[in-house]
Amino acid sequence: MYLTIDLISPPGCLLASMDLDDTEQDPEIKEYSSVCVGREDDIKKSERMTAVVHDREVVIFYHKGEYHAMDIRCYHSGGPLHLGEIEDFDGRPCIVCPWHKYKITLATGEGLYQSINPKDPSAKPEWCSKGIKQRIHKVTVDNGNIYVTLSKEPFKCDSDFYATGDFKVIKSSS
Repeated sequence: MYLTIDLISPPGCLLASMDLDDTEQDPEIKEYSSVCVGREDDIKKSERMTAVVHDREVVIFYHKGEYHAMDIRCYHSGGPLHLGEIEDFDGRPCIVCPWHKYKITLATGEGLYQSINPKDPSAKPEWCSKGIKQRIHKVTVDNGNIYVTLSKEPFKCDSDFYATGDFKVIKSSS
């Protein structure tokens, strides 16, 4: 058993992870521990925050009493989602990418678009899903601290391309 403590943590957070059994994990399946990214009071004021969780940049939103986390870069072209506006489309809260106005649901990471039947002249546009395009991560609150756990979903998301490497937007303190 070992305990790892990250000495660089948001104010009020102690970052720790424990491995209770010494069994080796499949290297293809990564298990990530929760990481404290800040205080509940702070995100409620700003309604969003950015963080690096296990070397992956995420944006955390607080919208209508719920927390949502996703990769910080838009799946389409790497736009900075933390600078986008939240709007409702077809009753679903979405972040709108500031670069090309792509709409991404906060709850599921689906890309939304409007479609119309060109053969029906009286048809009204309908909101449709492109499927899950943006990787969504789990947010939990414990004792006033906000924790993010990276997604364990095995499928590839379009946003994975922009999640690491040269596309990082959060500047490190070093």
